[in-house]
Amino acid sequence: MSVWQWYQRKMNERTVTRIRNKSGTMWGMDMVILRTKGRKSGRPRETPLSWFPYDGDWLVAASGGGKGNPDWYANLAAHPDAAAVERHGAQPVPVTPVVLTGPEREAAWNAVVSAQPRYAKYQKKATREYPVVKLATAGECAG
Repeated sequence: MSVWQWYQRKMNERTVTRIRNKSGTMWGMDMVILRTKGRKSGRPRETPLSWFPYDGDWLVAASGGGKGNPDWYANLAAHPDAAAVERHGAQPVPVTPVVLTGPEREAAWNAVVSAQPRYAKYQKKATREYPVVKLATAGECAG
């Protein structure tokens, strides 16, 4: 494991703890803990992410620091049936990940950058289009 990977894991652990124990917001963004199953290891993974409400579901952008798709994105692809989201003070809710494309992705992306313009700045610096994933709930209200 590289120093960067170690640092990222430690920061993720601290952020997950903060979301659970203190607040569901950081840096002016609503945060959620995305629970996935590791694509290689099969072990449970928890990733803190900013999220955006969208028609009763959740939106997350797979920015991955601009360089490549983050691990959680690959985990969702490998094990879509093992995904759940957890908000501050709430029990985890199972979700179904849907990678948006075409006009649906464009509408969702516009919702993301309208709520957090910094994502548009990040996207402009990147060499790839960030995937936008809708985490569809089974009738639960994300907001």
